[in-house]
Amino acid sequence: MSADRLSTTFSALADPTRRAILARLASGETTVNDLAAPFEMTLPAVTKHLKVLERAGLITRGREAQWRPCRLAAQPLRDVAEWVEQYRLYWEQRFDRLERYLDELQQEKANVRKTAKYTERSKRRTRT
Repeated sequence: MSADRLSTTFSALADPTRRAILARLASGETTVNDLAAPFEMTLPAVTKHLKVLERAGLITRGREAQWRPCRLAAQPLRDVAEWVEQYRLYWEQRFDRLERYLDELQQEKANVRKTAKYTERSKRRTRT
């Protein structure tokens, strides 16, 4: 996926209303009126959101007689997921390194405690 296409997809996903529309379309196709129902905005405002989603390739709009169904188009989401996957692997490796470091710190702390206990016992023995 080209960077411009990816930018267009991310831009479309940046708005919570558009993400909610996509979530609804994940359940199946529906009409613009049905998509607009849960939002406190005008139908033209919802239509603008749909145009942004359509330009990004995230939805398709059809025409079947009087019915104008909107459908989810998942390919751009798949492309985003593949792009993000690279960074997931990077962060997993970073977290693994952090986990090893924290384990080392805990081990050092435990060793310091053992040494302190041993030193305290030795001092007590020499006093008596």
